[in-house]
Amino acid sequence: MANHYETAFILTPVLSEPQMKEAVEKFENLLKENGAEILNHEEWGLKRLAYTIAGKSTGFYALLQFDAEPSVVATLETAYRRDERVLRFLTFRLDKYAFEYAEKRRNVNLQKKED
Repeated sequence: MANHYETAFILTPVLSEPQMKEAVEKFENLLKENGAEILNHEEWGLKRLAYTIAGKSTGFYALLQFDAEPSVVATLETAYRRDERVLRFLTFRLDKYAFEYAEKRRNVNLQKKED
């Protein structure tokens, strides 16, 4: 049975825009190859960090929402740990209330893009 998941990760700020997009695509493709369905993908851009990580005070933030089997999360997190471009990551399973909220947020974002 597939669960709903959301993963947010921070990429190092020394990447160019195309390199950042390539890194996000890499993780999306990894999920798809392992049978996950990508529901939403957001790139929040370069943001200031609350505290320095590995000497960096900024980072590229990205968010992926997906449906997958629990074993896929372990594969994704292993890929995060092996990729030197990833400063931090957090993946969690959404309960039904969090999933409903995520759907509402996704619909609001879609309407903003259409306007």
